[in-house]
Formats: sequence, structure tokens, C-alpha cells
Amino acid sequence: MALRITVIGTGYLGATHAAAMAELGFDVLGLDVVPEKIETLSAGRGPMYEPGLDELLHKHVAGIEGSTGRLRFTTSWEEVAEFGDVHFVCVNTPQRHGEYACDMSYVDSAFESLAPHLTRPTLVVGKSTVPVGSAARLAGRLAELAPAGADAELAWNPEFLREGFAVQDTLHPDRIVVGVRSERAEKLLRETYATPVSEGAPFVVTDFPTSELVKTAANSFLATKISFINAMAEVCEATDGDVVKLAEAIGHDERIGSKFLRAGIGFGGGCLPKDIRAFMARAGELGVDQALTFLREVDSVNMRRRGHMVELAREAVGGDSFLGKRVAVLGATFKPDSDDVRDSPALNVAGQIQLQGGQVTVFDPKGMDNARRLFPTLAYAETALDAVRGADVVLHLTEWREFRELDPAELGEAVAHRIVLDGRNALDGERWRAAGWTFRAMGRPTA
Repeated sequence: MALRITVIGTGYLGATHAAAMAELGFDVLGLDVVPEKIETLSAGRGPMYEPGLDELLHKHVAGIEGSTGRLRFTTSWEEVAEFGDVHFVCVNTPQRHGEYACDMSYVDSAFESLAPHLTRPTLVVGKSTVPVGSAARLAGRLAELAPAGADAELAWNPEFLREGFAVQDTLHPDRIVVGVRSERAEKLLRETYATPVSEGAPFVVTDFPTSELVKTAANSFLATKISFINAMAEVCEATDGDVVKLAEAIGHDERIGSKFLRAGIGFGGGCLPKDIRAFMARAGELGVDQALTFLREVDSVNMRRRGHMVELAREAVGGDSFLGKRVAVLGATFKPDSDDVRDSPALNVAGQIQLQGGQVTVFDPKGMDNARRLFPTLAYAETALDAVRGADVVLHLTEWREFRELDPAELGEAVAHRIVLDGRNALDGERWRAAGWTFRAMGRPTA
């Protein structure tokens, strides 16, 4: 009999995982405690913008004409427990308010709600990013609360999704990591991921602590690489070096590689910043905080980049004050191909400039609604051209393809001054200069 899958939590991770499991051929039931999310998903729409997700939902959500009907959604814990053989827990683990530590309340609540309804042998699989040691604690709680007792097993299967590529990363992962305590749990997860494994995806079997550490270690390494090249950008600013050429040169070393070596205003989003901070907090609890003190500097370098862009913008409009100056910001999301504005460097820069008296207008291809909710006092335009009208300086802060393809000559007719600052080192400087713009990129003071 084919496995039946449930997904607890239908946010960014859960909605994508549920749709992808249906695409892999499973009957899937997703659960969320927010009825509005269930209504949206049941209509074949994702709770956020993610390329390819709506298409998968339309293909599989029951009740949509022409769909396979393999994917349904509910708010009932009883229905989920009765339906599923494998339950994936995909709820959020945000940064705890006022602290570095991870907020485990959503994960704990999911286990407390699900476990009392588990009356037969089942596998609960954690996918949320949690502090190391959480899985062992939750396994004990699961066995304690579930009527099935020890037959309600736990496994940990961290996610490695990149926003903008989440569907692809779920269907064709570059690795699958599972922390298990039994052959049965491993067998069920091998069955669940049989298709990507057959396509060559590595299947790494480990214990609970290692599986929990893999995600935070990976994100810490990526954050370190980004902050390293941004630290080099600071040195290049002081020495008239060119950080783009520097990154190209060191990236040819196969031990280093070229990925994540683009200097700019730094990383943001709902994963890297909070994950490295939670990792530091957990290391302190375990008494090994010295092992991760370097992550404090990684975080510090990252946050400095935002302030540096504000200073570059102030210099561009005269050097004294933003008062009476019009600033156009191209980009609101923390990265392209997403509508996620959580901890967005672009919006942080826009907000800082506005607080210092600047008249800031923002445009983003997908993140406008979320940006308005987070920063309602900023001005927003319907197009890039509208955003730059009358601007004294234009800031390019999210590397959308649409922005790389803008016509500098057309925009030049709309601005008050042809000055553009590239906070992502993604624009073609020669093109902009040929159209009469003063062009400046971070870490490239003379390029």
C-alpha cells in the first residue's frame, strides 16, 4: 500500500513540500491552524510567491478541474493523524523576540497537538530548523503523548531550500539528510524519497544531533562566505581595489569556488540571519560559545554593509543631509524571485534613509504588498520608471533580472540627477555610464 503523507504547517516550507510530495506521486494532506491559508491553498494559490508553486498546486489540489486530486488541506488534527503514515512538521522557528535564541513554540505546539491523535505505528519527520538537542527532546515527548507509544517514531530531515528555487530543490535536491534511530524510520524515508534518490541525490543517514547541525552549519558557512567577500569589499574601498575582480580571481581556486562571492549590501531573509544567531545562542547554552565567536563578526560585517550603502547615498546627494532629497530604491525583497521582505537589506537601507529625512520611493516586482505592510510610511511606485521620477540618486538593492534589463537612457530622462549606486554589483556599469550616469558599485571605488 502506498505511503500517505501529511505536512504540518503550510508556510513557505510546508506548502512547497506538500505540493512536491504530490508531484512525486503521493496522496498528501496539509494542515495549518490558519483557516485563511487553507482556503487559499485549496483554491490552488500559494501563501507566498515562489516560482512554479502555483502551477504544482493547480496540478494536484483536489477540486480543481483537471487536477490529480492528490493534494488536500485541512485544519483537523484528527483527520491528519488518521490519514498519514509519514507526518512532516514544517512549522516556522523564528528568532525569539529580544534574543538571539530560536523560538520553538510553533514546533512544540505542533507536536503537542499531533501526538495525542497518533494511535497506530507512524513516523513523524521534523523539517524545521531547530537548535541541536531538540529532536531527542521531541522524540521523548512524542512517545509520552502518543497512544501508539514507541511506535510513534521521530526522524529529522532538515530542509535546504533556496527561495526562488524551492520547487526545484524539493524535487531534485542536492542531498537528502535524515537523522534516524531505527531501520524502520530509514526505510520509510528511503521510500518517501525514492524518486530523487533514483536520480542520483545523495542520501545521508545520520543521528539526531548531526542532522540538526547540518542545516545550521551549512547556513553559517554560506553566511561566512558572503561576509568574507564583503569584508574584502571594505578593504577594496580603502585601497582603490576592485572586489569583483578580486572575487573572480580567488573564485577560480576550486577549493574556494565562485558561488556566494558577490559583494554588496549583504544577506537577509528568514533563514541566514536568525539561523546563525540561534546557532550562537545554542553554543552558549552548551558551553562551546568560543567555537562560534567568529559568527558574531560575520553578523557584524553583514549589518555594516547596510550602513555603508546609506553613507554612499548621502555622499551622492551632497554629503551633508538627506533633507529635501529624493531617493529611488529598486528592490524591496531580500533576494530576487521571491516576495519575502523579512530582514531585507533593501528595506532596511530605505528605512534608514527615510528616518534621516530623505523622500524615499520603492519599487519591487513582487514584494510591494509585503513591503507596504512592514514599512507603511515609505512611498511606493507601480514601476521602476515611476520610482525614479525626480530622484537625486537611484539605489539598486535587489538583483532582479528586470532591473538589469532597464534602459538607462529612458530612466535618465525621468531623474533629477543621473546617479546610480549598485548595491548588488549586478548592473552593467559601462552601459549606465554610456547613458550619462555617474555609476558607483560597492567595493569598486574606481571601477
